[in-house]
Amino acid sequence: MQITEHIASLSEEGRLLAAAAEQAGPGASVPTCPGWQIRHLLRHTGMVHRWAAAFITEGHTAYHPDGGEPDLDGAELLAWFREGHRHLVRSLEEAPADLECWTFLPAPSPLAFWSRRQLHETTVHRVDAESALGGPLTPVSADRAADGIDELLTGFHARPKSRVRSDRPRTLRVRAVDTAATWTVRISEDPPQAVRTAGEGSAEDVDCELSGTAEGLYLALWNRLPLTAVTLRGNRAVARLWTDNSAVT
Repeated sequence: MQITEHIASLSEEGRLLAAAAEQAGPGASVPTCPGWQIRHLLRHTGMVHRWAAAFITEGHTAYHPDGGEPDLDGAELLAWFREGHRHLVRSLEEAPADLECWTFLPAPSPLAFWSRRQLHETTVHRVDAESALGGPLTPVSADRAADGIDELLTGFHARPKSRVRSDRPRTLRVRAVDTAATWTVRISEDPPQAVRTAGEGSAEDVDCELSGTAEGLYLALWNRLPLTAVTLRGNRAVARLWTDNSAVT
């Protein structure tokens, strides 16, 4: 996806998150984040938005800590979230193409990194907010969901801090039936190695395959939908290895 598309989608996702949070109320439980209420979701996501915006507007070239979560609630908290989200969107829209600042995943440029990362951050947490309402979720397009799967598998879990490990080598295939994307994830004692290919992927045997729509896989791999939302073939223990250890921190 292009940077401008990421930013436009980020703008919409933040508005949807705020609307769902307002409808649910600050004390509503968030079933996709056990132990959280809507107030915790708004404080966390709003903090992340401001943290990201600081790299873009202040040009930090090394890691810079976040400002912490606010002691706000109710209407004040919702207004604070909305203001921070608008500030992030404006910061990305106004940033130069040759922006230089710190990032933590490979990307064509810092601007490409932060627009993509904050889009997926906000989309996943928008799903959290809508889950608190118990109704249908706003759809995620197949192309955007596939981009999010790619970021998760080839970006986040390629880092040394990934806890998806196995003493015995395992191979997981992720196949999005509504796109031309398939990922082969090799799990070992080292960080997972994921390779994206077009079409059905290689003919090699794998221990487990998850297949479904890109949206279903995206949300299942982020642990926002259960494994029953996708089709599982092979060793369920390999899929559980993912769901039990893949939380991103």
